[in-house]
Amino acid sequence: MKKIRKIALTELQTLFYSPIAWLILVLFAVQTGLIFTNGMKGQLQSEMMGQHFADVTGWAFRFSDMIGYFYLYIPLLSMGLMSREFSSGSIKLLYSSPVSNTQIVLGKYLAMMIYGLVLTGVLACFGIFGFFTIKDMDIPMVVTALLGMYLLICIYSAIGLFMSCLTSYQVVAAIGTLALFAALNYISHVWQGIAFVRDITYWLSITGRVENMLHGLINSEDILYFLIIVALFLFLAVFKLDMDKVKRSRGSNLARFSSVVVIAMLLGYVTSRPALMGFYDVTRTKINTLTPNSQEIVKNVKGPLTITTYVNLFESNFDQCVPDFINFDLQNFREYLRFKPDIRMKYVYYYAQTDQSSPIAHYPGLNDRQRMERACAIKDLDPDIFLSPEELKKKIDLSGERFRFVRVLETEDGRKGFLRLFNDPYKHPGEREISAAMKRLAMDLPTVGFLAGHGARDIDNFGDKGYFDFTNSGYTRSALLNQGFNVREVNLADSAVPTDMNILVLADLKTPLTDAEDKKLDDYIARGGNLLVIGDPGRQASMNPIAGRFGVSFLPGRIVQPHPYYAPDFILVRPTKVSEKMSYELGGIRKEEGVVAMDGACGLSYTTDKGFTATSWFGTEPTGSWNELETTNFGDDTVVLNPKAGEVETAYTTVLALSRTQNGHDQRIIVMGDADCVDNANLSTGRRGIRPMNNTMIDGLFYWLSGDKVPIDVRRPPMTDDHVYLSLSGMKWVNLSFVWILPALLAVFGTVLLIRRKRK
Repeated sequence: MKKIRKIALTELQTLFYSPIAWLILVLFAVQTGLIFTNGMKGQLQSEMMGQHFADVTGWAFRFSDMIGYFYLYIPLLSMGLMSREFSSGSIKLLYSSPVSNTQIVLGKYLAMMIYGLVLTGVLACFGIFGFFTIKDMDIPMVVTALLGMYLLICIYSAIGLFMSCLTSYQVVAAIGTLALFAALNYISHVWQGIAFVRDITYWLSITGRVENMLHGLINSEDILYFLIIVALFLFLAVFKLDMDKVKRSRGSNLARFSSVVVIAMLLGYVTSRPALMGFYDVTRTKINTLTPNSQEIVKNVKGPLTITTYVNLFESNFDQCVPDFINFDLQNFREYLRFKPDIRMKYVYYYAQTDQSSPIAHYPGLNDRQRMERACAIKDLDPDIFLSPEELKKKIDLSGERFRFVRVLETEDGRKGFLRLFNDPYKHPGEREISAAMKRLAMDLPTVGFLAGHGARDIDNFGDKGYFDFTNSGYTRSALLNQGFNVREVNLADSAVPTDMNILVLADLKTPLTDAEDKKLDDYIARGGNLLVIGDPGRQASMNPIAGRFGVSFLPGRIVQPHPYYAPDFILVRPTKVSEKMSYELGGIRKEEGVVAMDGACGLSYTTDKGFTATSWFGTEPTGSWNELETTNFGDDTVVLNPKAGEVETAYTTVLALSRTQNGHDQRIIVMGDADCVDNANLSTGRRGIRPMNNTMIDGLFYWLSGDKVPIDVRRPPMTDDHVYLSLSGMKWVNLSFVWILPALLAVFGTVLLIRRKRK
């Protein structure tokens, strides 16, 4: 160890007695100082403009923007570690001295590790400053990020040292190091179509290895990757020096090098298996970990879980999961694999016509098989892996999914759940959707029944007035089907409400229920079933007999709220404060100062003589709106408040929550005065200057109606690092200190040291 320390000390003297080490240190301080101070300044300016963001720690310490500098600087530092010895001839003195090749390599590598500590020390200065200026700074996350940066320096240094052993030309060593960096970044795309090889080449890639640590997640696979790769290149460096001292056959040398590489890859393959990986999330809010509700769901999925992804070559989303991207696709389930390593991923490729087809599916003059073969030739794919529609049907019938991209989750006992890609910018399901699909495998989920007949809104209707988008649309993220609900129709004319139905929806009935249907509805209410009753202007006659059971009445006319650009019966309502305590989703609307858009709504009046506790959830402001009783043509006529006609300017409730204990159940009922606010047209229509949150309202309604079960609650504790203790004038001094003074001090110190060295 003493000899290693002496070699390291000598190498450090060589480093710090040359301008390049100091120049890199100064440039690194300037560049990282700019990134840090700009991040802090941006947060401070946002606060002063009234925009308060949590996670100031993450925004200020943008380490991911800094790691690119190591890619350039480390080759410049490491290129002379051994190349200098070869070119000057001093390597012969080392070979003849009583030191081993291992000691030479470790000594020089130790010098680079110490220099890496100096570079990391510059970043640590930002962390110390942030501790005193950021409220509740997430210290463990910053420390873990610094560790990740340091490990990256170490792995780059080991690669640079090895490349320096290969040539006496320092420039060649630097270029070779950069080329090897590039190869290690690209290798994750090599041979990804071959099952066993894909895992090895993907593991070997350095891309993204430090990203987890920058965000506060310590992963055993990443830590072991750094250790294995460092050891690999140090061994290779030692073997290269041995080749110069001891003459061996080419086959012997090749065997030595190959054995080390193979052992490293096998170790990497083994340590990357989910069952052998360990994780620790150091962040205060465990942002890198599944929420407790999701963890509990995964825990309840008994036995191995198979996720089969069915990918249609002719579908526009095919490129999301081509064979070469399988390992990248697995990252979508990485957090779940942590808690359930026995998840098995399977991929089935096929071709079939679909409503979301790509251009190749309609290539003229060819049948489907010929189109498949042509697409494979263009995309360089193996046509033998693609099943025909007939072959696919023997495995599974995907016609109900319209042959679009879908994943089937299946347990050993045959329970199934579905995951789809959604028609939004994010496409892939998030934690809420994946957990909902898994919950379907572990326990019974609430069933929502929509009353059919009487002109009620149709859950299979794609038109403007239909309810397909928020109920049965598999490709709408917020649809009940994707949020953990079973959805189906129920016709009271044919049968009673099924006993497994938890929520019954009666939406916009045009004609009243018959006496027999009324009796069946009363039976459902008596057993404690939950309901959502949705009325609309003009439907009071058919809906009031239903709502009257709960002491609620749909008022005649409709609420108006005059607006310079929209029809007067287009109103914006906000959730009440008390609603936030009953359904957290509504609190999200309040927090974001959002609104719910209603295109024609009835006001609700209610009494409490039916035994229900009534709570107004949404309503208008006390001024600016009234219940219009005279005007009927809202497109052309001007509405005028007429107190003589009974029109009163006041706050009107449009969504009402009712609850009581019934038959041993906590019965929950919601009455809404607008049936259009949740139809296909309103959920997909944007209006300039308005940010409606109707989808969030739906989540909030059904979360409460389901007994707080679904949609899955994936909330995390609030981040408290939301303030910077600085002023703009103080920020100028911070910028001056980190961008100018600190680099200047380093430059002066290095200059003085070099001048004194030169004099000696």
